[in-house]
Amino acid sequence: MIAAIRRTPASLPAVIAFLIISLTVAFGQARQGEPMLLPVDAEPLVVEGGAQFDVEIARSPDERARGLMFRTDFPDDRGMLFVFEDTRQLGFWMQNTPLPLDLVFIGDDGRVVATLPGEPFSTDAIAPGEPARFVLEVKRGIAEKAGIADGVRLRHPLIDEVAGD
Repeated sequence: MIAAIRRTPASLPAVIAFLIISLTVAFGQARQGEPMLLPVDAEPLVVEGGAQFDVEIARSPDERARGLMFRTDFPDDRGMLFVFEDTRQLGFWMQNTPLPLDLVFIGDDGRVVATLPGEPFSTDAIAPGEPARFVLEVKRGIAEKAGIADGVRLRHPLIDEVAGD
């Protein structure tokens, strides 16, 4: 290998570039195993009827893609609210997510379209078959305990803004 580098000095920058790329990929893979911790929003998400959740807001494509991956603990009174730019068919999966979750799909009117279970580590699509604008993820079983069902209105300033309230 030394002889090859001496014969073709132009390959040294290629070797350096390869090492930089390899280290970047290795660092990225190490970070993949770390949970994303977003700040809790100042305003709670309120379920029609009184239950409420402190929420982390996933707004950017990267935040929405990572969601609750790698989280091994999540409080019962906490949720992650995924905010999309427009109302459309949405689908989620649970790859790298060890917690069983309820995925609450919310329309642009702030009403629940569907609540579907998320199985830990599954790559199966979780999609309600109806357009949604927001998704709330909470620990499995918490949605039912909080009174979240199809048609129930959820309130948060981001949802209310879209719903026109």
